[in-house]
Amino acid sequence: MLGCFDTKGEDFSYLLKSIKALGQQVITINTGVMETSVDFPIDVDQDAVAKASGTSLEAIRKSNDRGRAVELMGKGAASILADLASSDRIKGVIGMGGGGGTYIILEAMQAVPLGIPKFCLSTVVAKDLSRQIGVKDITLMSSVVDVAGLNSISRLLIRQAASAITAMSDTKVDAAEETQRSIAISMFGNTTKCVDKCTELLRAKGYEVMAFHATGVGGATMESLIREGVFDAVLDVTTTELADELCGGILSAGPDRLTAATEMGIPQIVVPGCLDMVNFAQMDTLPEKYRSRQLYSWAPDVTLMRTNVSENETLGKQLVDKLIGAKAPVEILLPLKGISQIDSEGDIFYDPEADSALFGAIKESADGHVPVMEVDAHINDAAFAKALVERLLKLME
Repeated sequence: MLGCFDTKGEDFSYLLKSIKALGQQVITINTGVMETSVDFPIDVDQDAVAKASGTSLEAIRKSNDRGRAVELMGKGAASILADLASSDRIKGVIGMGGGGGTYIILEAMQAVPLGIPKFCLSTVVAKDLSRQIGVKDITLMSSVVDVAGLNSISRLLIRQAASAITAMSDTKVDAAEETQRSIAISMFGNTTKCVDKCTELLRAKGYEVMAFHATGVGGATMESLIREGVFDAVLDVTTTELADELCGGILSAGPDRLTAATEMGIPQIVVPGCLDMVNFAQMDTLPEKYRSRQLYSWAPDVTLMRTNVSENETLGKQLVDKLIGAKAPVEILLPLKGISQIDSEGDIFYDPEADSALFGAIKESADGHVPVMEVDAHINDAAFAKALVERLLKLME
């Protein structure tokens, strides 16, 4: 249980009693920076949290900088939770707070691996917290009233929060469900047919397949879970987020996309799927410099921009650069008849010259470093999906 015990001691005291009443043991972590007086033991005090952030509580107090204090206490709490998780001392994490307290809690929870429940009772649930939550499996619950002293509403919701984290923490997974080997696969609407066929073929071989929508958050989540050791292999069919990162689209997964499997030593097959497009929102939101480019309205709130020869040359090199030095087998497969649903002969994004620039850059950069296999098929052809699965299973052997 973590939070600012200095200002919300009464609330945390009630939460602690509610959790203990359900038969649980609790480690308490104080992330407040002011003098604290509560009626329950504090296992990790504010001095230890500050020290874990690389500074001291005294220095934080002297700075008189609230924003900096919130940042540092979040960082320190994250370090402490990471240590507790790595030593298998926690099965769940819960916190409560207002704006600053919620930031600290969500920042700390970033250090806790997938599968350990993370629950936050907060006054700011209606706010966009996507950046603070990131790719973590965090559950948010509105406190309705402020976390500022007990009343009939807060007592009810705190008890419910205690029941929720207890039930979540005690949930067991059937051992039989954990024996399957797992494969991560990236997808987009434009590569759905390929991914569906790959999934069908892999499941027939007894593998569990987890698909991640290449929407920025989806790719970042996949990378995060790869680093946590969740998967045995990766079938990266849809690397389109690289194009958004290059061109300023809205679905970038950041500069670390396509690096996790390389660094973690996990076999992977990589496809330049949907590198023919960059994603923007409504047509009128496009940057001025792109207004004259080849555009397509995929949906009223989704505008696709066709990548050009120059961009594809850069993307081909970037894709290979991220794979060089991989600690496990890796191959790149090129679907020569098109890399997305709308990149096929006669369709809106069909551009053999741009595709040729992409494929050429990949082959040139990969020469002597990463094996490249050309397949005379479209990315959504069944033949390409079969080739992907065959090569992946071969790498896994």
